[in-house]
Amino acid sequence: MANVEFSFGGGKPGMPNLGALKSRFLRIVIAVVILILLMASTTSIPTGHVGVLTLFGKVTGDVLPEGIHLINPLKSVEKLSIQTQSRKESASVPSKEGLLLSLDTSLLYHLDHTQAALVFQSVGSDYSEKIVEPELRSAIRGATSAHSSNDLYTNGRELVQAQIENDLKAHLTARGVVVEAVLLRDVQLPALLKASIEAKQQAEQEALRMSFILQKEKQEAERKSIEAKGIADFQKIVAQGISPQLLEWKGIEATEKLAASSNTKIVVIGNTKNGLPLVFEPK
Repeated sequence: MANVEFSFGGGKPGMPNLGALKSRFLRIVIAVVILILLMASTTSIPTGHVGVLTLFGKVTGDVLPEGIHLINPLKSVEKLSIQTQSRKESASVPSKEGLLLSLDTSLLYHLDHTQAALVFQSVGSDYSEKIVEPELRSAIRGATSAHSSNDLYTNGRELVQAQIENDLKAHLTARGVVVEAVLLRDVQLPALLKASIEAKQQAEQEALRMSFILQKEKQEAERKSIEAKGIADFQKIVAQGISPQLLEWKGIEATEKLAASSNTKIVVIGNTKNGLPLVFEPK
């Protein structure tokens, strides 16, 4: 079997060059360390999120917007969404009369990016379960207990909705949560109460309809009275202006026009009633 000799950089035959190996290994180690540091120092914040920086478990107060950032490799990043979120709540709540109602509510909200660090420090990333949900339930109960069941079933729903929204804004805005809107999706009343309210509304609508009919009839009667008065006044004025002399004069004018026409006629002079001639047309 043939002997093979190795030679590295002018060393002794059969012996590797340890200096070159050490130098190459050191360069590889340095490159790996730099790569690790770069990876640890680079963070990406997705769209619609912010990054809250912590150092050894302590919130630094720095908040990163969406995008790629270079940070201290010793710091950690907690990513929080600032997009619109929806919280649905279905609850049985009391009305002003003490009746239990089933109310379905939706809350639209989002995290205030300027207070993200404070929210994460004081509440945590699960702020929705810790403060949003309890405040929503409390606001719903407070609003429904101040209104009657009839209000919740009819046009008073808008007032209840506005009261819930205002209450949530008063409690959540200071805690870093922006309330966008409150929506009442559905209100379910007890069957007997619902039937009673519907019957009352139907009676009110019928009363309004009858009131409209009576008002219309009254207006028609007034119109006819005004019309009759106008006719009577006209007849009175006309009657005052007509005299026997005027009638005789108009009769004479009519007789002259008939006498001047080409039609065959017989004129008898000397009517004993008014002195006007009588005009006959022979057949």
